[in-house]
Amino acid sequence: MAKALEYRDVSFSYGEESAFRMEHLNFSVEEGEFVAVLGHNGSGKSTLARLANGLLVPDGGEVAVFGTTVTQKNLFDIRRQVGIVFQNPDSQAVASIVEDDVAFGAENVGLPREEIGERIEFALRAVGMEEYRTATVSRLSGGQKQRVAIAGVLALRPKIMILDESTAMLDPRGRREIVEVVKELNKREGITVLLITHFMEEALLCSRAVVMNRGEIVMQDTPEGIFRRGEELVTYNLALPRIGEICNRLRAGGMEVPYTLGVDALAEEIAKCVS
Repeated sequence: MAKALEYRDVSFSYGEESAFRMEHLNFSVEEGEFVAVLGHNGSGKSTLARLANGLLVPDGGEVAVFGTTVTQKNLFDIRRQVGIVFQNPDSQAVASIVEDDVAFGAENVGLPREEIGERIEFALRAVGMEEYRTATVSRLSGGQKQRVAIAGVLALRPKIMILDESTAMLDPRGRREIVEVVKELNKREGITVLLITHFMEEALLCSRAVVMNRGEIVMQDTPEGIFRRGEELVTYNLALPRIGEICNRLRAGGMEVPYTLGVDALAEEIAKCVS
């Protein structure tokens, strides 16, 4: 399987006055993977995202997208392949009407009008926002706005989608809806996804999880493997969600329940174990 994204011996800093340093980072994401990047504020998660499509330039080493090194000369092509959805959907909105907002990126790369229309249909359908096509963006809920932001990226048909703390401003239900939408896109469309988050439970929908601390990748495992190392996570200023702690205690007591996203699912797993 091809490597969608590679960080090859990457070093980066924000200047001499900044305490942050990323030094000789090596990391890769396979095509079609859904990877969670976890870490506290300042750990380097967003830096990793911005290096992926040239918003930041490494001081040393290189970043490659499907084998092509990211340079200032090929940013246009790279950004068509790597789409980023940021934390605040309001800061990404560029038009007052949903369909115009979704079309913005596709229009700016010069696609024919007919194809733009098809891409709007595809993107809105993919995120479940077809009925809001002519709605006013400012009147949508936070979760709906974030879906529109994702649709705008999807309209460019990227091969890689990075969600940079894209659920941080949403309530728990909204966060889960957005992650499940992206999970479905990963499964159905084969889009490679990098989910950058500090919400530990979101990692459970991913195939792999990494933990960053001070510009380094300090843990890398399946989400379940990461959750089992709860005490180690504390050393990196991370904590398991309450339901993860409950699962760990049940497992320590001999009940092999899988990690779940909600209490109803956990109750079902406990019932299976005792029946």
